[in-house]
Amino acid sequence: MGLTQTQEYYLQTMGVEVYWSRNRVIDEPVSNSDEEKTASARVPETSSQESKSWRDLQQRVASCQQCELHRGRTQTVFGVGDHQADWLIIGEAPGAEEDRQGEPFVGRAGKLLNSMLFALGLQREQVFIANILKCRPPNNRDPKPEEVIACSSYLRKQIDLLQPKIILAVGRIAAQNLMKTETPIGKMRGRRYQYADTGIPVVVTYHPAYLLRSPREKRKAWQDLQLAMRVYQETA
Repeated sequence: MGLTQTQEYYLQTMGVEVYWSRNRVIDEPVSNSDEEKTASARVPETSSQESKSWRDLQQRVASCQQCELHRGRTQTVFGVGDHQADWLIIGEAPGAEEDRQGEPFVGRAGKLLNSMLFALGLQREQVFIANILKCRPPNNRDPKPEEVIACSSYLRKQIDLLQPKIILAVGRIAAQNLMKTETPIGKMRGRRYQYADTGIPVVVTYHPAYLLRSPREKRKAWQDLQLAMRVYQETA
């Protein structure tokens, strides 16, 4: 996978050491406003029926009381991104800041995820980002099985509406719940999986929050992202 200077820059922001190749692609210099420019990226329009389906689902999630988590939430965290995205990024559950803002992957972990996407040549607005849970568990504890079950139909409907070309499961909770396994994420890495009966390929990687705590693992995460891109290119 050849890297542009911009991708090399974002790999460096991830903390992954980059060895420059003589054959690397030269592109425009990276400025500090690059991330701001992504906010203006055009999202393809969906049909009126598709838009209604997404709105209806978001309203159902917003009013959900199927588990006890609704009692302590500020708001639900439905997901964000392009409704026609090829890439679906799935994390575990909202944290305090996500609960406050209503958007997944914000704060330092969100910035690192953005850099991971940029390293692949993707902008945050070009993918769809969701979580296993739509409400924040208290004290950021792991989701309980009954909470995952309560939210599972919402995530499945998002996947059915989106029809992504690939799912990137970010973190242990997302990977284990999507694949219905208790295998440690370190042993799940490096393989191609399939989500349920959909045929949609799944690749797993470490959660950005974990990578912030364990920066030496960032190179492994880059290997996972490269695998995901190869799988995507085979599928698209």
